[in-house]
Formats: sequence, structure tokens, C-alpha cells
Amino acid sequence: MKSPRHLLATTLLIALATCLGACSGIDIDSSDVQPFADGNYRYYKWRTDPLPRETRSTDPYYLLDPIMRREVDEVLAAKGFILDPERAQFSVDYVYATVLVDGAQSEQASNISPIPSVTPNRRIDGASVDNAIALGGVKETNNILIQFNDLESHKEVWRVVISKIVEDVNQVVSPQMEANVDAAVRRALSPLPAAGTPTD
Repeated sequence: MKSPRHLLATTLLIALATCLGACSGIDIDSSDVQPFADGNYRYYKWRTDPLPRETRSTDPYYLLDPIMRREVDEVLAAKGFILDPERAQFSVDYVYATVLVDGAQSEQASNISPIPSVTPNRRIDGASVDNAIALGGVKETNNILIQFNDLESHKEVWRVVISKIVEDVNQVVSPQMEANVDAAVRRALSPLPAAGTPTD
């Protein structure tokens, strides 16, 4: 029988693995935060209206929209920013897109080699060829661009891109989607400074 200490250690390891797995494979690439910091911003607004919630769509954009807005609002509020369209100094916008990127070479991902050779009494079947293509040189990624624009100059002052390789292209929304988006957005917005001093 395992001791309570051993069971506790096992439980903690499983929890840690689950936590790390939620954000595994996520790349975050942001621009220099200094132009945003120089603006001494406090008030912001969303550049676009929320997507209609009554629409029953399996389009990931409709499912992602409320999650993105809620999480960005929470992170900005924690840093002292205030959502106020009337006094807004900068706007927040995001774009969601699926993109193809270069990945591993097909010979690294399968048993099919591009080097001509002869294998007696063996033919490569169609499934092996399909697998080589699927696991080969191109990977599909889900990407979210978050962009901050100065409302007076209409210029971009900061942007961050969140990218994650799609593990199952046939699955529209993963059960882990909300947790993954929440964690990724918090990580992506972490370089932002605290809100500026109120001017009124």
C-alpha cells in the first residue's frame, strides 16, 4: 500500500503536468512595449462590437470572441486600465486566423525516405503516403493577434501574436480551449506596464 506522502506527491505531479500541458506548444511573439508605455494610457475601448451571442454557430470566431474579450478585460483591469469608450485613449482589437507554417520534413516524420532505394517485395501503401504528407513539412496553427492602437494618432502602439499548432484539424473547439486561451492571453499581456495616472 502506498503511503499518503507518496499519493500526495503523485497527485501534485499529475496536477503540474496538466497545468503545463494546457499551454504546451504555444508561442508568443510581441512587439516592443515601450511605445505603449510612453503613452501613459489609462482608458481604453474595444475597436469592434462583440459578436452576437444568440448566433448558433460552430465558427471558432463566435466561440472565441466572448472568451477573448472577458480575459483581455480582466488582465487590463488588474493592471489598472479602465474600459471607458467615452474617455478611451487607445483601442483594443484582435484577429483570429488559421495559418500554415513550415514544420518538420516528411522524412523526419515518417518511414518514407526521399532517397531512391529498392525494397524487395514491399510496396508503400496509400495510408503511409497520406501519413507522411500529414506529418510532413507543413503544420497548421491557430493564431490570435492582439493589437493596441493610439486613438489620437491612429497608430499601432503594441501588438502580440499567440500561435499554437493545431493538433486535431477536425475538432472545431477543444474542451481545453477556454483554459488554453485564458492562460495564453495572461501570458501574452504580462509585459504590459500598469495603467498611467488619471488626468482628471
